[in-house]
Amino acid sequence: MNEEEIRGLLNRHWAASDADDFEGEHEIYLEDAVLEYPQSGERIRGRRNIQMSRTAQPNRKRFDVRRITGAGSLWITEYVLTYDGRPSYTVSIMEFAGDKVARETQYFGDPFSPGSSRAEWVERMA
Repeated sequence: MNEEEIRGLLNRHWAASDADDFEGEHEIYLEDAVLEYPQSGERIRGRRNIQMSRTAQPNRKRFDVRRITGAGSLWITEYVLTYDGRPSYTVSIMEFAGDKVARETQYFGDPFSPGSSRAEWVERMA
């Protein structure tokens, strides 16, 4: 697949994620895909298990994609994942095998207050 096609798959994936379209959200994964959450020490094997784990999540979630970048089989999405109004700055690293994701690793970071020691060099982001 070329980069434009992969970017299209990713855009559809994140749009389906934001719309709570659990079928559409998981079309991107191989049947034996692996999803890892290093911060919680969790590994989920298999597209169906990944989907079921997300379907079971009770919180209302929103996805605001900030940037998608990548080449070849490695693609990174930076986004804000908001659960019940609380944002988490998130990075998803997806490894493709053909036109499907074979492995994904997600990292989450909570927002924090800006440091006063660097205030004179900082531009505030929206």
